[in-house]
Amino acid sequence: MRTDERGESTKIKVIRGAVAGCVAGAVASFAMDRFQAAVSALSASDDDDDASEPATEKAADAVAKSLIGDELPRATKPLAGQSIHYALGVGLGAIYGIAAEFRPSLTAGQGAGFGVATATLLDEAAVPAVGLGTAPWHTDLSTNLYSYASHLVFGVTSELVRRQVAGTLRA
Repeated sequence: MRTDERGESTKIKVIRGAVAGCVAGAVASFAMDRFQAAVSALSASDDDDDASEPATEKAADAVAKSLIGDELPRATKPLAGQSIHYALGVGLGAIYGIAAEFRPSLTAGQGAGFGVATATLLDEAAVPAVGLGTAPWHTDLSTNLYSYASHLVFGVTSELVRRQVAGTLRA
C-alpha cells in the first residue's frame, strides 16, 4: 500500500477526497442555484419569455433522446435540467476533492481558481462545443460575467465545504 510523507495511504486520500468533494459539489450546486435565482429575480424583465432554454435542460433532453428516443415533456425539463446541474456539480466536486488531497495548491484562492476553471471549461468551451449554448464571443459581456460570477460562487463554496468535510474525516 502506497503512503505519503505523513503515512496516509493513497486509498484513504482518494476516499476522503471523493466524499468531501461530493458533499461540497452538492452544497456548491445549491449555492450556485440560489445565487442564479437571486440575480435572475433582480434582473427579471417582461422579455423573459425570449430567454433561451438553459444548457442543462438541453443536455437532459439529449440524454432522454439517446435513452428513450424521444424528447422530454416540457413540464419535466426544469427538474431534469436541475438533475443534470446537481449531478455535474457532485461529479466535479468529487474530482476537485480528490485532486485537492494530492495537490493542495489547487485550492489556492479559496476555490476561486476552481470556479474560474469550471466556468471557462464548461460554459465558455464545452457547452458551445457540443451545441448546448452560444460561444462566448457571440454573447454579451453581462452573460459572460454572470457565468463567471455563478461559478465563483460554486468554486468558493466547494472549497469551504470540502475543507470542512475533509477536516472532519481526518479527525
